[in-house]
Amino acid sequence: MSKFIKIAGLIMGLLMVTGAVSMTLPPQPPTPNDTKQKEDKMQPHPYIGMWVTGDGRIRQELLPNGRYDEARGARKSAYQGRYEVSGNRINYWDDTGFTADGIFVDTNTLEHGGMVFYREN
Repeated sequence: MSKFIKIAGLIMGLLMVTGAVSMTLPPQPPTPNDTKQKEDKMQPHPYIGMWVTGDGRIRQELLPNGRYDEARGARKSAYQGRYEVSGNRINYWDDTGFTADGIFVDTNTLEHGGMVFYREN
């Protein structure tokens, strides 16, 4: 009988290696870090949206996909590129190659490139 068990074990091992039989483990509960990462992806960043200078001449839209689109005067999409936010700092990489940065003073004020932008409601 033990010879039969050994042969059956070898056969099962071969089947599992070749993928003919798959064994699945029971689902594991999410870790707190997994849950936080999912929540971060589901909730839009608080700085996403349209930012405008006080005179309305420059309009910068921070898009949810990490891209921005900036209009200057009558020039729509004068500058475009990607951005990253870390804390209250923002870094820009324009598609033409230049870089810039800024600071969110609060949730409604952005200082960038010597200008002050305000969140458009």
